[in-house]
Amino acid sequence: MSSRKKLILLMLMDSLLVNAAVFFTFWTHYGSQLPFHKPWGYAVTAIVNAAVLVGSFYASGLYKRLLQYFSTGELLSIIKAVTASTVGYAFGCQLVSGYPHSWNLWVQTWMTTVFLTGGSRLVWRVVQEIIFQCPGGTRLKSVLIIGAGDAGARVARALLDNKVGLLPVAFVDDAPEKQGMRLYGIPVLGSRQDVPRITSAYAIEEIVIAIPSASPAIVRELVSICRSTPARLKIVPSVVKLFSGPLTPEQIRDIQVEDLLQREPVHVNLEEIANYLHQQVVLITGAGGSIGSELCRQIAAFAPRLLVILGHGENSIYELNRELGEKYPGIPVKAEIGNVRDFRRMDTVFRKYRPGVVFHAAAHKHVPLMEDVPDEAFQNNVLGTLNITRAADLHGTKVFVFISTDKAVNPVSVMGATKKVAEQIVKRMNETSQTKFVVVRFGNVLGSRGSVLPLFKRQIASGGPVTITHPDMSRYFMTVQEAAQLVIQAGAIAEGGETFVLDMGEPVKILELARALIDLTGMKDKIEIIYTGLRPGEKLNEELFTTEEGSSVTRHKRIFITQTRQEAPGIIDDLINGTETKVPLGPQEALKLLQALVPTFRKSCN
Repeated sequence: MSSRKKLILLMLMDSLLVNAAVFFTFWTHYGSQLPFHKPWGYAVTAIVNAAVLVGSFYASGLYKRLLQYFSTGELLSIIKAVTASTVGYAFGCQLVSGYPHSWNLWVQTWMTTVFLTGGSRLVWRVVQEIIFQCPGGTRLKSVLIIGAGDAGARVARALLDNKVGLLPVAFVDDAPEKQGMRLYGIPVLGSRQDVPRITSAYAIEEIVIAIPSASPAIVRELVSICRSTPARLKIVPSVVKLFSGPLTPEQIRDIQVEDLLQREPVHVNLEEIANYLHQQVVLITGAGGSIGSELCRQIAAFAPRLLVILGHGENSIYELNRELGEKYPGIPVKAEIGNVRDFRRMDTVFRKYRPGVVFHAAAHKHVPLMEDVPDEAFQNNVLGTLNITRAADLHGTKVFVFISTDKAVNPVSVMGATKKVAEQIVKRMNETSQTKFVVVRFGNVLGSRGSVLPLFKRQIASGGPVTITHPDMSRYFMTVQEAAQLVIQAGAIAEGGETFVLDMGEPVKILELARALIDLTGMKDKIEIIYTGLRPGEKLNEELFTTEEGSSVTRHKRIFITQTRQEAPGIIDDLINGTETKVPLGPQEALKLLQALVPTFRKSCN
């Protein structure tokens, strides 16, 4: 049945119901002595009454709402419309019949009309809920789709075809030309600002954002609008994933904080990567960590001859080894436990496997903790890197990729200073070795160990407060998958000696990140944010390269090269030659050596 025929049918039904309510009320009140002296008098009042009620219903938008989702919102609209029509009818009846009726008669008329018009819709909803059941008997949940474009159409089609318990009942779209239109028979009922009203009116239980090309700012705005409703919020995949194959209901997932910070998807040169990883022995240090483990997962997809996962923590290496065995049963994986600070152990591992490609991700990364143990930071981050580079040089590694951090730029922390020294070691080794040694520098990884995200999630789960060091603090962020892809790509384009800087996009304020995460959990008015002050070694804002270094483009638009210089080449050479490593290092000695190696580092030695 067309929408026009449905509208006419509903209007006729409401006209009959309102007059039935009036007739019943008058008959119970007056009996057979109805106060209409001529037949035409009742006919005129009946027409007036029906016209007033139908007009009120139409003006309030009741005829644009789906009956199977009748709710308290519709009932309130009916009450308002019936009140207006009853008052109008009372005056009309007074004028036509000339008979003064008591106020309780009109109250009874009002009640009966509400009962009949509202009850008829409620009965219809009950009937629909019985008819519209999933195969297993589960009631269908009503879905509102934001975006009436190609993606929205595919979402609607997927839900209609797959019988997963979700029924799309409405779209919203900001395009004026789409307002009032229908897509697969589903109406476009308004713009994004109408989401709360539509959600209430149609008892919406799930909202799907179907705008894959939306910027993070738009996604944040939509999340903010939708979180004022009780509906569960979901989103469709990115443009790349969405159009790479048929959309399935399983791809429509919950909103994640990454959706609020997303940037242009990473595109890597698969042929270029495969050429230097395929059938190679690849070794990853720090393989049990966030970046190291993700590197292992992605490298396994390129069919290396052997994947060696090296780490100091046996539990994380065990779990990663088991995971890789399940996901990539055809890829040989060897797990090795060892500390990069132990050169003899590293030399043994390199002699045993002779890796062609090495990704060095092992490091102490926690900034405040390393402030208290500068000697441990130096031993692990500086001397550990020296051990790995020596072993790679001795055993003929072809490509060595060192994973650094934005905290190595103008360092104010022990961790940043140790990473800066490690960068210089890698650069210096490249000058004398056949191995291509390169540095890859990037910022924070969302969800990694030590990241603010897991901390914020724990704090929100426990009811708050969420702690932030400073309201103006900002950081560069990227997902662990994105970082690993670009690190692997950097290794493919390496010629030796480069310091690659990954495109991190715009820095994100930690306060905005916390608010977005709180908003996603629906706890906007329940979780407090407090400020604790900067911790030792922390900056308000990080940098990816200094003004002196600058940057230039590579053939990959998301990877840049920065020109770094050796700040203390003599001491670096002493480190590489083993002079400094023979001196036992305590905290004060480590600090003094760091300040000698990085003159711009100004941490107090007291």
